[in-house]
Amino acid sequence: MDDQQFRQLLDYFGFSWEGYRRVRKGVKKRIGRHMQQLGCRTADEYVRSLEGDEEVRNHCERLMTVSVSRFFRDRFLWKVLEGEIMPRIIEDNKDKVRFWSAGCACGEEVYSLRIVWESLRGRFDPMPELEIWATDMNPAYLGRAQDGIYPLSSLKEVPQELTEIYFTPYKRQGLYRVAPSLKKGILWKVHNLLFELGEFDFEVIFLRNSVLTYYKDELKRPVFRKVTGCLDQGGFLIIGSHEKIPIQSKDLIPFGRQPSIFKKIGK
Repeated sequence: MDDQQFRQLLDYFGFSWEGYRRVRKGVKKRIGRHMQQLGCRTADEYVRSLEGDEEVRNHCERLMTVSVSRFFRDRFLWKVLEGEIMPRIIEDNKDKVRFWSAGCACGEEVYSLRIVWESLRGRFDPMPELEIWATDMNPAYLGRAQDGIYPLSSLKEVPQELTEIYFTPYKRQGLYRVAPSLKKGILWKVHNLLFELGEFDFEVIFLRNSVLTYYKDELKRPVFRKVTGCLDQGGFLIIGSHEKIPIQSKDLIPFGRQPSIFKKIGK
């Protein structure tokens, strides 16, 4: 599949060329194999196959997903979470708080959240119960996340003392498994962000390096409204360090000097 054919496929789904440009090589290989399996020689033939079979279309869309992450990606963000945001949430004295990792890929972000939460236990007593919703449209990614096994390269930003507490070597050299304690309170769900999740109020929503990067504006805006509609008043929205929110919202204000964190204010 050449770039012209790939762009045709992106247009079909409403995906952004700029978002996929740097990661397109691996995606094109996956799509090329799928085309061969279906006996499609051109992008036109492939698109017709997608239009004629919803299951084939869904499979292609999953092949288009990208998982590029690591633990504590954007380290300064996690310092703000640990030093300012999570303490504020805990001090509200709620019995239970709910976070959402929207587009969680293989789970590095989710387990990073759990590690930070656990690190605060010595500072606050009692601690609310933490529930993390971890959703992604790709079941294969969710399977890897639930297994909790990662290469050493994914742990390069984890401090050594935390690596010793929360990770153990797994079978062959270079793989590590997360501690079972980190899996507590995580709800893994297959979910496409184009569709409603339901009526929930989350104290923190992570919407990083997914729809705001890979979707065109006409898809970004409705998805963004759905996601932020699930954010509690006073809650925090976190996007990627190179992303921008696609609509102007009076309810969302920047938090401090961190351009990727927004707070939802009351009406």
